[in-house]
Amino acid sequence: MLGRKKNLYKKLQSKYRLVIQRDTTYEEVWFMRLSRLNVLTVISSSIILVTIIVVALIVYTPIKELIPGYPSGEMTRDIRLNALKLDSLEYQLFLKDQYIGTILTIIKGEEPTDYDISESEVPVSSHTIEDFHSREDSILREEVEEQQRFSLSLFDPYDKAKNLSELFFFAPVKGMVINRFDTSIKHFGIDLVPTDDQWVKSTLDGTVVLADYTAETGYVIQVLHSNDLISIYKHNQELVKKSGDIVRAGEVIAIAGNTGELTTGPHLHFELWYKGKPINPEEYIIFN
Repeated sequence: MLGRKKNLYKKLQSKYRLVIQRDTTYEEVWFMRLSRLNVLTVISSSIILVTIIVVALIVYTPIKELIPGYPSGEMTRDIRLNALKLDSLEYQLFLKDQYIGTILTIIKGEEPTDYDISESEVPVSSHTIEDFHSREDSILREEVEEQQRFSLSLFDPYDKAKNLSELFFFAPVKGMVINRFDTSIKHFGIDLVPTDDQWVKSTLDGTVVLADYTAETGYVIQVLHSNDLISIYKHNQELVKKSGDIVRAGEVIAIAGNTGELTTGPHLHFELWYKGKPINPEEYIIFN
């Protein structure tokens, strides 16, 4: 048995000469020394390398969407959006059932049930806002406030206008974009569903120029920034700031909600206007 293994190992290590010759003169052009073991090693390594490349392409690129049965990115977004709409409809049906049940109870002359709202269903209120800052952030804010203590204006009138690419925008909320910027259908902003909390924050330093309620967009707040820039936040549940308030970048100004007629579920509609024209917020802000 041991002798057979040695013979097999010797065969694998036996050297062969691969030669390329000219057909007319039989001149040796190129040659290579190889063995069966080398050939097996090269083939095995090639198979492993190709397998790794194929797996990486499937996992990290959109090629996986070409696999039959695998949902595309648009389909995944639609599924999540439909799930959010379904949750909102279920909650509205639950409220209507409670309302109808209360009416029937009153008609019968009985005392209506007093429904208790659990902690998970308690609406977010401005009184519960806890805007946490890290120690480093608090120190930086104190230094900036100390330097600007004797300034009569929030914006330095001698400061040169900056390009939008040089500004650092705070994301008003962290969440998933369900409707994107599209001027062809007069959708001048993006729709965001918050994933962590519902606090809406100012994207830059500025002054609140509008804080009101409209039938179509619900509670709306607009903030005027330097460089002829305006940010707009619609469909809020509650406004924390009022017209004339000066706000800092990252400061809570509202609570995301589902107010107004032009809404299908809890979300924030966010717009950026630069010199009187709408711009795509996703080109300057990362929301996920």
